[in-house]
Amino acid sequence: MSTKEPLSTIGQAVPELPVADVERAQQYYRDTLGFEIAWLYPDKGIGAVSRGKAVIFFRRREPPFEPAVHWVFAEDVDATYNELKASGANIVDPLETKPWGLRQFTVDDSDGNRFYFHHD
Repeated sequence: MSTKEPLSTIGQAVPELPVADVERAQQYYRDTLGFEIAWLYPDKGIGAVSRGKAVIFFRRREPPFEPAVHWVFAEDVDATYNELKASGANIVDPLETKPWGLRQFTVDDSDGNRFYFHHD
């Protein structure tokens, strides 16, 4: 029988999203998605927002760029859906139970980055 060394603990992954304008992206995430602006580099080429344990970095890119896709677990997906809908988020797929069993909805940000919010 072999014994394996325990794996070290690592932190939560932080996505870096491509955006045309970092400051504009931060404002959208604050005003529409309920995040707080965490920091903005002086040249405004990179910045971050946070909401609870979620942290997102933004990096300025020249369009056209390929948007990023993320899956986000929501404890209460119905409440999250109602909150984001009321705040004017760009909901491109309404909340529903999918054939594969997940209850989910889809949001695109102002740069086309996509978020699948779900709960099983």
